[in-house]
Amino acid sequence: MSDLHKGIAVSPGVAVGTAYCILEIFVNPEKTKLEPHEITQELARYETARDQTSSDLSALQSKVESQVGMDEAAIFAAHRTILRDPAFTNKIRHWIVDERMTAQGALHRLLDDYTQLFSRMADPYLQERLNDIRDVIVRLSAYLTDVLNDADGGDGCLHGPLIVVADELLPSQAVALGDADVHGIVTDRGSQTSHAAIIARSRGIPAVSGAAGIASRVKTGDTIVVNGSEGIIVVNPEAEELSAYRKLEREFFDLKDQLAANRDLPSLTACAQTIELMANINNVNDAEAATAMGADGVGLYRTEYLYLTHENVPDEKEQIDIYRNVIESSPNKKVTIRTLDIGGDKTVAYLGHNHNEANPFMGWRSVRLSFEHPEFFMSQIRAILQAGTSIQGSEVRMMFPMITTVEELRKVRSFVRRAQRRLDEEGKPFSQVKVGMMLEVPAAAIVIRSMLDLVDFVSIGSNDLVQYLMAADRDNPKVSSLCQPLAPAVVHTLNDVIRACNMARVPVTLCGEMAGQPRAFILLLGMGLRSFSMSPAFIPTIKQLASQVTIERTESMLARALQMKTTNQVKRYLRMELEDISPDIAKLDTDG
Repeated sequence: MSDLHKGIAVSPGVAVGTAYCILEIFVNPEKTKLEPHEITQELARYETARDQTSSDLSALQSKVESQVGMDEAAIFAAHRTILRDPAFTNKIRHWIVDERMTAQGALHRLLDDYTQLFSRMADPYLQERLNDIRDVIVRLSAYLTDVLNDADGGDGCLHGPLIVVADELLPSQAVALGDADVHGIVTDRGSQTSHAAIIARSRGIPAVSGAAGIASRVKTGDTIVVNGSEGIIVVNPEAEELSAYRKLEREFFDLKDQLAANRDLPSLTACAQTIELMANINNVNDAEAATAMGADGVGLYRTEYLYLTHENVPDEKEQIDIYRNVIESSPNKKVTIRTLDIGGDKTVAYLGHNHNEANPFMGWRSVRLSFEHPEFFMSQIRAILQAGTSIQGSEVRMMFPMITTVEELRKVRSFVRRAQRRLDEEGKPFSQVKVGMMLEVPAAAIVIRSMLDLVDFVSIGSNDLVQYLMAADRDNPKVSSLCQPLAPAVVHTLNDVIRACNMARVPVTLCGEMAGQPRAFILLLGMGLRSFSMSPAFIPTIKQLASQVTIERTESMLARALQMKTTNQVKRYLRMELEDISPDIAKLDTDG
């Protein structure tokens, strides 16, 4: 009998495939017993992984100490101590030898044991130690298995398209998906702007988040259906039900193929108004996907994924090389590079992190954290300034996240001037890049007019702006329903900001996820926004929609929406209008 679950629709479309479960940091913890002759080999595998992890931590400690500081590097010395702790190592060896567990299975058991032990302790310091142990186990685990290693069924148990099922998909896990044949993503936790949602949309993969309890109700090998348009998950559907969903899946892919045919057409509205459709990217592969999808450029390059997935601290030269590869691969060699946006739900150990911070999204993060590590911050600014110098026809812009005050803008401008002076003194060529701010804090939205003479452009980060305006954590299922980009408060705020930028003739882009949502796109067009940046997979859809609507109609729709008092009124009205403008595109809009 099929098992139906409801979650948050975060990436449209229908996918049918084989469930592949990622249980926190472990994929399918190995429970099979080793054969007696395999024990010595498994011990050797663990010892090799331990030596490699120790070497990594030692190198990381040295590099962080030289580039960031001794205090920040101390965490890696602590991690090496944990790694060499006899109590830690002896348990692993005991379980491998005496209980014939695999090294990966033993690590999973060890993490469970420590989690249960520390859960009974209220001391914040001891809770922090659990996170240190977890970090060490993650590093060890990475040498023993990949997130989707042999996911194509090397042992004959998995075949065909995969549906990744996880409690929560972490950035490192998402990157490890690589080129695996993933057709859908389902997560227990998360929202429309969680990592899983953003990654799914960037790859055009149907996805549902916030499906409470789903990770415990599905096992690897189950047949699973993901309806990312309606937020529905069906586990082990009946034959007739499965046939119906496969038909919907084919229709979804046929429609995507039809839309992809417009990739070489100019971005124009039905009244011949030129618009700019750019891509949000994390790496070179995304840049190539943006080019393939017909993007006009890259409106947001999230550099934090370089740091999150880099095994070490990327120095200035490494950053320059990576940025240049991204620029070369990007549409029209046009790239807006955002400086490090670490904090909140994204942390790197060598910049320090506080797992007990009461409200990390409103705390020590983004440009605030960068200011506390000036030389580290300077290294990234210098790399961005130099990245486009040897690439003919390139257009590189630099953007700073989470700007809240005029004082912060003046401070980042000072950093840029200082970096330029140093490069000039060293005789190193650099570009006169345009400097902009990401607007995602309500305080900045309120005083935007006083900031516009300090920036060359503004990029609206609607993901954070929405959650800050609505005072609702987008990843908290209890309040995530409040994080609605079409809420009247959000609509009015965006309208004010866009009009202020246009009046001051300061270029403005929206690079949050709502840029790729059909109903939101129409409303933004009516506000006077002409530059949008979104997941590459959404560009053909939005290009098609733009070609079917006039500016006059969108302005009329905006005027009516501004009179509405509730989110549901705005959503229902725009849904009706979208179905009239483009019934096909309406199928690709989520219910979220």
